[in-house]
Amino acid sequence: MLTSKQRAELRAQANGLDTVLTVGKGGVTEAVIAEANTVLDARELIKGRVLESALLTAREASDALCAATGADGVQCVGGTFVLYRRSPKLEARRQEAARRAKAAKKVNPVRAGVQARRKRAQEAREKRNEYFRQAAIEAARQRKP
Repeated sequence: MLTSKQRAELRAQANGLDTVLTVGKGGVTEAVIAEANTVLDARELIKGRVLESALLTAREASDALCAATGADGVQCVGGTFVLYRRSPKLEARRQEAARRAKAAKKVNPVRAGVQARRKRAQEAREKRNEYFRQAAIEAARQRKP
């Protein structure tokens, strides 16, 4: 079920879409349902039209297609309707693109320089501390005999 904000966003996205599904005078047939499934898997958001010669309204055709395909009805205006169903194939592509974008994250050169200088300073401190620690141990050995 879509929230009103999701529905509004999908309506805005559907404004620029072309009609890809047509319901004719035969109504919602198996061929129309199969085509709707195919297009929903490929695009997620589709716009359809009910011809005037059909005995169905756009709302009735939309409801029948939603029930048959598991999609959500977004909008019905005149003889046009919009359907939405999340596609697992497109979801996997989006996740892969997000992973690639995260992996190819741009590096801030200023920050990288600061981090490199801090790391070198830390290593120098550790080296100096180790030298003085060894010198103290050697001095203690010389005093002990």
